[in-house]
Amino acid sequence: MTSWNVEHKTLLNDVGHSSDESGCGEQYQARLSADSKGGKHKAPSAIRGDSQWTLHHAVVFVLTFVSFMLVHAARKAFSNVKSTLQREWTAFGNCRPENSSMFCHVEPGELWRKDHVLFESSADAELFMGSLDTIFMIFYGAGLFLSGFLGDRLPLVWVLSVGMCTSAVATFLFGCVTEWSGYEQRWFYASLWAINGLAQSACWPSIVAIMANWFGKKGRGFVFGLWSANASSGNVLGALLVSAVLDFGYDTAFLVLSAVLLAGSIVNLFCLSEKPCESRGRFPAPVEVSELRNIERNGYSSPSNRPMPASQSIDIEQPVGFIEAWRIPGVLVYSLAYACLKLVTYSLFFWLPFYLTDSLHWSRLLSSKLSTLFDVGAIVGGTVGGIVSDWLGYRSPVFSGMLLVAVPVLFIYRQFGTTVVANSILMFAIGFWIGGPANLLSAAITIDIGENEKLKGNTKALATVAGIIDGTGSVGAAIGQYLVSLIETQSGWQNVIYFLMSMLFMATMCTSRLFLKECLELRRKHCRW
Repeated sequence: MTSWNVEHKTLLNDVGHSSDESGCGEQYQARLSADSKGGKHKAPSAIRGDSQWTLHHAVVFVLTFVSFMLVHAARKAFSNVKSTLQREWTAFGNCRPENSSMFCHVEPGELWRKDHVLFESSADAELFMGSLDTIFMIFYGAGLFLSGFLGDRLPLVWVLSVGMCTSAVATFLFGCVTEWSGYEQRWFYASLWAINGLAQSACWPSIVAIMANWFGKKGRGFVFGLWSANASSGNVLGALLVSAVLDFGYDTAFLVLSAVLLAGSIVNLFCLSEKPCESRGRFPAPVEVSELRNIERNGYSSPSNRPMPASQSIDIEQPVGFIEAWRIPGVLVYSLAYACLKLVTYSLFFWLPFYLTDSLHWSRLLSSKLSTLFDVGAIVGGTVGGIVSDWLGYRSPVFSGMLLVAVPVLFIYRQFGTTVVANSILMFAIGFWIGGPANLLSAAITIDIGENEKLKGNTKALATVAGIIDGTGSVGAAIGQYLVSLIETQSGWQNVIYFLMSMLFMATMCTSRLFLKECLELRRKHCRW
């Protein structure tokens, strides 16, 4: 009977006290009190959580995947219309009649706009776009710290839905209302993009915590390696959508993406469950019906009425404090590594299409399509990295090893990616070796840290840890976006590539101690010499 007590202490800690929120406690009590053929009463699959995957798990996987995919697609729209916005904000942009290498078509409206422009030169417009990226990432990074803190204290689905809805409104105002009304002011663009950064920051910690509630350690590297492709898939979707509607005006891309993002927030609000049957997905082992009858004969009509010793009193999980979360092993190291790595991935995310247009003089349509290969490589790299890390039983050797390979691959891309075929192959390669470890760190490694044994099973740290790691990464990315535009205008794209290579090396150095430790453990485990 002691094992029954221990098992049910865990269950009631996770399910019984949440009955006022979802009714899961009552559902468990009713099912547990019922007789079942075969002498055992088994929990319904929707409550068992990690014991087996069900249709409910698939729905959660798809909804959370699509949610962040739409968030990233809306974010990608801005990077893919930069050359168009540069033209709009400077009347002619890079188009000059004397430049025979570029097709120059001037609309009558642009003749009027040349005396009513936002910027005097293309370089000024480019710096402002870099500043917008920086503003977005600063507010996105700051918001992640707050969103992770709130995510462990408020309903995760509400935090996610409100963030998506607010982002949709900000995107619509930024890309559509300003164009339709002709109200183009720098402070207004900057304010909207700051709000957008704050709104989107609410999404990632929430969906990471929701996924961690539904999926346990079994195959985590593969599951979350595949799932973390949501950002890269969103980049591909955003790039393809912009390419499809850009001829109708850049405002059309913002309109479509904001509408879809708003629809996604509504669907999540009504269809997404925070945890299996609004519990944390853990259910005790099957209970003998005869044991239940013995309990009732002794005066305990239901498990919730059975007295427990003081040593087994139920302790409701308390959210982990912000400072305490920083002390969890791995948080500081991987946060610093992600600051360097996310600087690189977001520099490529924001500037690749512009680089291909500005440096190689390829068309906007071709540049937009080619840039998607980076995200395709990231999807494959994240999935392969997750599978290999599951097989090894360690994450750091895979993470650091891929980044070490990425440094020379990025150099080769700059030197030899001057043709469409070579650029396509190398674009996929840098996506695999750079985007793969980024996806692995943002999901599987983050959840591993959030479930550290030091927390003793407390799941109220997941959103906070996800917010800290991603928030620190976003701060690094914010600084990087302005540095990229500054370095490019001062000394060209080649030095930008060298800068990104140095940041990849710094990311590996941040995790070097953990990397060496886990490599030695692997050697002792698998080698006899």
